[in-house]
Amino acid sequence: MLRIKRDDKVMVITGKDKGKTGKVIKVLTADRKLVVENINLIKKAVKKSDQYPNGGFIEIEKPLSISNVMLVDPKSNKPVRMKVKTLKDGTKVRLSAKTGETI
Repeated sequence: MLRIKRDDKVMVITGKDKGKTGKVIKVLTADRKLVVENINLIKKAVKKSDQYPNGGFIEIEKPLSISNVMLVDPKSNKPVRMKVKTLKDGTKVRLSAKTGETI
């Protein structure tokens, strides 16, 4: 089970974008990678087409390893470790390991 979900706010903890925060756009479960908005951008050359009439270069987000990011606590805006707790009714809840509050 991956603990980070789509639309979570994460902070990059290693690499060229260290310290930047962004929203998770896509989770690649099989590869254990994430695509984060405006993080790990690369330039890609594109040919002329209907979508790109002039061709040239575009910037796209490249997937990051899930181990290179940490979830950001919505209340404190700081990266936190998290744990998963199963409630009595069987639902799973993500908790901040530091404060114990629900994320």
